[in-house]
Amino acid sequence: MIENRDLRGSLAAYATLVRLPNLFTAPPDIVLGVTLAVGAGGVATDAVTVGGLAVASVLLYAAGTTLNDFFDASEDARERPERPIPSGDVSRPRALGFGLALLLAGIVIAFIAAGTAAGVVSGVLALTILLYDGMLKGSAVGFLAMGASRGLNVLLGVTAALLPTSLPLWAVGVPVTVAIFIAGVTYTAESETRKSDRTVVLPAIGGVVVAALGVGGLLIVRSPRSVTVVFALLLLAGFLGWTGRALRSAYETPTPESIGPAIGVCVLGLTVLDGAFAAAIDPGSALVIVAFLVPALGFSRAISVS
Repeated sequence: MIENRDLRGSLAAYATLVRLPNLFTAPPDIVLGVTLAVGAGGVATDAVTVGGLAVASVLLYAAGTTLNDFFDASEDARERPERPIPSGDVSRPRALGFGLALLLAGIVIAFIAAGTAAGVVSGVLALTILLYDGMLKGSAVGFLAMGASRGLNVLLGVTAALLPTSLPLWAVGVPVTVAIFIAGVTYTAESETRKSDRTVVLPAIGGVVVAALGVGGLLIVRSPRSVTVVFALLLLAGFLGWTGRALRSAYETPTPESIGPAIGVCVLGLTVLDGAFAAAIDPGSALVIVAFLVPALGFSRAISVS
């Protein structure tokens, strides 16, 4: 019985370390990337390839959150003592080894799933993760690096059907918009653990506005059927309503108690944004993307997103 409790405790610690709910926001980026590639003229790919890239994406995301906690161990000891490393549930050396193993596994699986292009994009993504966690966090370049990692994740999905360098301009705008949105959210997230003024919430709000404009622009360029437009706009409205409500609360009362949950909503809300983008091209892909929100929301009830 004691061993079972220890095992459950260890699994819970690692689930917290990798931000389990957030992991379900990584495959939607891949599905969005595949949708962009096929919509841009790429050859339709098989489920095994897409699934492999989705697994690689999850591993890379888990590596990023794990290494984030490794590098932030001293800060977390002061501000988040309940986190797995400062609480002693996971040792710092073990977290480092686990994070690096996840990073390597993500690159290898991406290469096996979709070849050289996927290996290169996943390698660049892994390097971006390392640079952000280890050196750039908290700087202007750091916010851009975090945003770029999400944009690269979408491009990783593109490699399932097309070389990223072959994407037309309208398709390139989608991962760029995703990157800008996450960069703004990341800037605001830096103030999660301290009392701040309202201005720190503005970058996240700006990111939401840019995201909405991006979806609108894609609908104009693609000019899909009216039913498809309605579906995309419904998803966009859901994204705006969900993130807007949370960010409004954070703006009115910029404290850790309001900023933290708002960041969590924005992270999970990226799945809905991915769905809105995909809906402008293929509504079926959008449904697959939004389905990942179910486990993400379910696990977020027990494990913190931010």
